[in-house]
Amino acid sequence: MSPRGGGAGGAPVREVLARVWPGLVLVLVGAVGFVVLLDAVRDQDDLWLLDDPLLAWMVAQRSPVATTVLTVVTTVSGPYVLPVLVALGCALWAWRSGTWWEPGMLAGAMVLSTLVSTVLKAVVARPRPPDASMVVAGVERSFSFPSGHTIGAATLVLVGGYLVWHRHHDGRVLAVWVAVSVVVVGAVALSRLYLGYHFLTDVLAGMALAVAVLGVVVVVTRLHDARAGGRRRVAARPAGTDGGVR
Repeated sequence: MSPRGGGAGGAPVREVLARVWPGLVLVLVGAVGFVVLLDAVRDQDDLWLLDDPLLAWMVAQRSPVATTVLTVVTTVSGPYVLPVLVALGCALWAWRSGTWWEPGMLAGAMVLSTLVSTVLKAVVARPRPPDASMVVAGVERSFSFPSGHTIGAATLVLVGGYLVWHRHHDGRVLAVWVAVSVVVVGAVALSRLYLGYHFLTDVLAGMALAVAVLGVVVVVTRLHDARAGGRRRVAARPAGTDGGVR
């Protein structure tokens, strides 16, 4: 047994933590953000105080053009269209790249975010905004906290962008990833608020959970990299060596 202790793939625990700490930080940040928002909703203080005033302001700003555009945004990011787009995108990605790892990680992250959102909605059981605030009254009947549209869209762009950047490590990819994430997540969150289907704390909670899901992907990806690197080193050893301590 190694005197330094075991870890994933035989690596020492300290080396494993040194590799995965960015992902653990993201998980912690996302989880803490969600808990803070949940506490505000349950205690009806802090950011919760902005929920009703912001919703009322959004309703007052509606126009036919903005309503049409944001209805399209919310439909594309919803539970009927987005999964189809993700499935087709992952299949095309795997075919073009010749590897299943990144597409599989993205698909897995989307499933994880959906499960987390569904469970937490049922546990928190926060009612939706009143029907009078909705563009189409009664169209949304599930619970409100967190926003499923927001966590789905945020997971897609955060995890997808990270996996592309992870493969290429290109500064331009990083810049595009950040810009696309801000635009897409902002547009989806705005659509949910503007159309009256969610409160501010709902969409912020969805963003926080997506950050936590990204953290899980970072941890898994970095552990996968470590194992793959170990296998390459073993394969590169000259014939007749056993890699033992001499």
